[in-house]
Amino acid sequence: MTKTDIKTKTRERRHTKVRFSVSGTKEKPRLSVYRSNKYIHAQIIDDENSRTLVGLTSKVISGKNKTETATIAGKKIAEEAKEKKITKVVFDRGGFVYAGRIKAFADGAREGGLEF
Repeated sequence: MTKTDIKTKTRERRHTKVRFSVSGTKEKPRLSVYRSNKYIHAQIIDDENSRTLVGLTSKVISGKNKTETATIAGKKIAEEAKEKKITKVVFDRGGFVYAGRIKAFADGAREGGLEF
């Protein structure tokens, strides 16, 4: 196995463990985040009804760097959630370590008004 394969497997294993304990409801949906090499993808999901309430990708957002773009994306998803009257969410970091762009996204969402 290559180093990237090991990292991917570790992230997937971590994500599986987290998903057993993290679940979204209609009152407190799940904010799921995926980080690719270029972009951040996020969606707010009601797991009880299997519905995506709000979705966002950072492809349409421009910032100075990827971390700043993640912060802006967090603020944008918070704005869209407020429009749908969502204020509290459960944060699902998708198995990624809570640092860097994931942390910047979460901080942006908190600044935008979401409560974790």
